[in-house]
Amino acid sequence: MSSLTHAPTSVPATLAAAIRTGVALLAVAAFALSYDALRQMAAASHIHPALTYAFPLVIDGFIAIGIGALLVLRTAPLRPRLYVSALVGTATATSIWANVLHAIRLNQQARRPGLALDDITVGIISAIAPLALAGAVHLYLLVQRRPTHTEPPDVDRHTTTDTGPERDVAATTVAEETVDQVAHPEKPPATHRGRQPSATFAQAIEIGRTAPLGRGGRVSRRHIEKAIRDKGLGVGRERLDEVKESLQAELDRPRTDAV
Repeated sequence: MSSLTHAPTSVPATLAAAIRTGVALLAVAAFALSYDALRQMAAASHIHPALTYAFPLVIDGFIAIGIGALLVLRTAPLRPRLYVSALVGTATATSIWANVLHAIRLNQQARRPGLALDDITVGIISAIAPLALAGAVHLYLLVQRRPTHTEPPDVDRHTTTDTGPERDVAATTVAEETVDQVAHPEKPPATHRGRQPSATFAQAIEIGRTAPLGRGGRVSRRHIEKAIRDKGLGVGRERLDEVKESLQAELDRPRTDAV
C-alpha cells in the first residue's frame, strides 16, 4: 500500500517575485527608520562619531542573520534552536528598547505647539520599525524557500497514466503491429486483369480462425494476412484490421466470462 506524501504547493514565479520585492522594500524602509534611532542612541552613548553607523548594523543585522539561522536549523536538536532563538530575541528586544527610549527622550525634550503625543504612544510607534524589520526578513526567507513554477502556454494536454496488465498488453499489440507493417508492408492493388479477388469479411473471419496466434497468445495481423493470401485471396488493410479486432474479441470473450 503506497503512502501519500503532501508536497508543498508551488506558486507562480511572477507572484513570488512580486512578493519578495515588496517584502524587501518593506525591510529596507523598516531598517532605515530603526537605523536613524539607533545611530542617534550610539552618538548619545559617546561612541566615536565615525563608528556610530556600525551600531545599527550590529543590532538589526544580527536580527536578520539570526532569523535566517533559525530557518536553517529548523530540523536541528532543540538546544541549538533554543540558543539561536534566545540570541535573536535578545537582539530584537535591544533594538525595540533603544528605539522606544530614543523616541520617549526626544518627546520629553521637545515641546511643540503642534500635535503632541504622550510617551507611551510615542514608544509604541517607535517599536514598529524593529518589529517590521524582523517580520519582513522572516517573510522574505519563507517566500524564497517556497517552490515556484512558470505558467505553461495554454495548450490542450491529454496524458494517460494507466498502468497494469492492460497497458502492457496494449503496448505489446502496438509493437507487434508496427513490426508487421515494417516487415510486411501493404502491397498496392494490382492493376492487371489477373489480380487476386478480395476476400469478403465472412471469408476473412473463417480463414482467420485457422491462423496461428501471435506472441502472448494474441491474434496476429501478419498470420491472418498470410493465411488469407495462401487461399489465393486478397485483403485490404482496413478489412484486415476489422477481422483482427473481431477475432481478438472472440478470443477475449471466454476469458472475460471465466472471470
